Amino acid sequence: MVAAASAQRVRQVLDPVVAASGLVLEDVRVRRSGGRQVVEVLVGPDEHDEHEVDLDRVAEVTRAVSDALDESDPVAGEYTLEVGTRGADSPLVARRHFVRAVGRAVRVRRHGGEVVTGRLTAVQDDDALVVVPVTPGVKGRPPKVGAPLTIALDDVADARVEVDLSGLGPDDDGGDDAGREI
Repeated sequence: MVAAASAQRVRQVLDPVVAASGLVLEDVRVRRSGGRQVVEVLVGPDEHDEHEVDLDRVAEVTRAVSDALDESDPVAGEYTLEVGTRGADSPLVARRHFVRAVGRAVRVRRHGGEVVTGRLTAVQDDDALVVVPVTPGVKGRPPKVGAPLTIALDDVADARVEVDLSGLGPDDDGGDDAGREI
């Protein structure tokens, strides 16, 4: 309960600081690790930001976060500060996550239990997703592409970006020039 209260105080301090850096405060966790407190801050771009959050942006927001925490002191005692971004395998939970995943392969589980796997092609203004279902081909056959489905964001129980390895491997012309001098 103390960690939850600390995380809430940290969030209140950091929300405007992270927003001033042009990012979104995704999550704040305060936990114990090896006898020390760890303040974990996760940031990300908003849905209109066309740039990824690179190391320079993380370093910039880390300095701002550290200064704000030093000034307001919302966590009692010593702690280690960790600032980073959501991982590639993090669930898609906010509209901005889906907007940034347009064009990628996704797996969406609806509240009724139905699972749709395919390419996220759009997030509509009415907060509906457009997913083109793709069923993998069997024994070297091409995948089966279905008609686009519209799924209300409110109907999404769980969603994640799927790893897409279809572009990896030797060239289609049969030659693999990787590592060869030409």
